[in-house]
Amino acid sequence: MARKKLTRKELLKRSDEFISISSRIANFAGTHRKILQHAGIGIALIAILCFAARAWMKSMNDEAQTVYNSAAQALLDGSMKPDANAEDLRKAGELFSDIMKNYSMSDVFRLALPPSAYVKFLEKDYPGAIRQYTEFLQEVPGNGPYGVLTKLATAACYEQNDNLKTAIETLQPVVDSSPDKPFRDTAMWNLARLYRLDNQTGKEKKILEEFVKQYPDSPFHAMAEAFIKSTAN
Repeated sequence: MARKKLTRKELLKRSDEFISISSRIANFAGTHRKILQHAGIGIALIAILCFAARAWMKSMNDEAQTVYNSAAQALLDGSMKPDANAEDLRKAGELFSDIMKNYSMSDVFRLALPPSAYVKFLEKDYPGAIRQYTEFLQEVPGNGPYGVLTKLATAACYEQNDNLKTAIETLQPVVDSSPDKPFRDTAMWNLARLYRLDNQTGKEKKILEEFVKQYPDSPFHAMAEAFIKSTAN
C-alpha cells in the first residue's frame, strides 16, 4: 500500500508545531537559567562523587586483597608446612586482624573471617575464634556447605574450651536436617563422639545406628558398626 503523501499544509503545520515546542523550551531555559545551571552543577557533582567513590572502593579492595594474600600465605607457612613456626602464625593473625579493623567494607572482609578464626583456634584463643565463626555464620546460609563447615569448626572450639554441651547444641541442627545436606555425615560422626565424651552413650549409639543406615559409603562406616557391635555384647 502506497504511503500517503503529506500536503504542503500538513508539512507547514508540523513545522509550526516543532518551532512552537522549541520556542517553549528556549523560553523555559531563559527564564529558569539559574535553576538549570544549579541542576547541571548538582549532576556534575554527583557524577564526580560517584566516580571518586568507585575509585576509592577499587583502591581499598586492591589494598585489602594484597593484605589477604599475604595473610593466607603466612597461614599456610605457619600451619601446613613441615618447617612451620609460631612467627608465621602470629604474622597471619596480625594481617587478618588488619583486614577486620581497616577493610570492613572490602570484598575480602567476609572471606577473611574463617581463616582469621582458624588462626585464633590454633593459638588456643577459642572465645575469639567462636566470635568470628559466629559472625561469619550471619553472612552465609546456616545449612549450606559453608554454614555446616563453620558449625563444625565452632563446635570444635567449644569442645576445646571444655564446653561439650554447647558443642552438641551447635551440631544438633545439622544432624536434624535431611541426609542429603553437605557434610551432615561428618557432623553426625562428630556429634556421636561428643555424646561419648559427655558420657551419653545411649545417644551416641542411636546416632551411630542412624549413621550406618544413611551413609554406607562413609569411611567411618566400619568403625561405627564395630562400636555398635561392641555395645550389643
